[in-house]
Amino acid sequence: MTRLSVIALGRDIEDFLVFKRALGYSYRRSEATLRSFQRFVRVHARPGALVDLDKVIRAWLVRVPGRKPVTLALDLGVMRQLCQFRRRSEPTGFVPAVSLAPETESHYLPHIFSEEEIRALLRAAALHQGRNFWPTMLRLLILVTYCTGLRFGEAVRLQCSDVDLRNNVLHIRESKGRSRLVPFGCDLAKEFHRFWPERIKVLTRKGRRGEDAVFIGRYGRPITLKSASDAVRRLLCLLALKSARGRTGPRRK
Repeated sequence: MTRLSVIALGRDIEDFLVFKRALGYSYRRSEATLRSFQRFVRVHARPGALVDLDKVIRAWLVRVPGRKPVTLALDLGVMRQLCQFRRRSEPTGFVPAVSLAPETESHYLPHIFSEEEIRALLRAAALHQGRNFWPTMLRLLILVTYCTGLRFGEAVRLQCSDVDLRNNVLHIRESKGRSRLVPFGCDLAKEFHRFWPERIKVLTRKGRRGEDAVFIGRYGRPITLKSASDAVRRLLCLLALKSARGRTGPRRK
């Protein structure tokens, strides 16, 4: 049994975050998980009482009824890392068993787009008339994700300084804790070259020529992941590739 004070647990969490970042990990998503756990402990711990790490982790994992196994496994993974880190100073410290979340794989089947579906999606993007999203920008966003395999958020966050059109390479910065280079073909390079003049016109009109984000809206500001995801979802629904409700059909990764 491992029992410790709320203050000691908070100190261990801070030390663990310092340790992970010293190894080069951004660890932002996992930090959010740890902060959620820390808040849960503060709310449920009795003043001055020691916390039973086993019991509080179990309670935190099931705090929301009906959680998906994959989500549960992700949270458990962060807790196991924290507890394994604690064993550096407390060798017999508690580490939750993997069996607390036995199912760790998603059963979602990815949608494989046909060439005709991609062509239809690009045609719909080229005709899109949104309040903030303009056709050329939305079309390029779809092409970048399709041609390079980037995660949707990685594409949305691209900066002009990340796009090397001399060598046809994208520099993806600190995604999943590491940076990498992603090559792309000449066809996508041509699309970038067509896009730049329109992007400059939008920024000039709004007095934001210094903006470095690749994907900017009509107002010259970087688009958000949510707004981009919503725009593409509307196109998919328009083409009957996705239902208006539910989690069926294509989805971003």
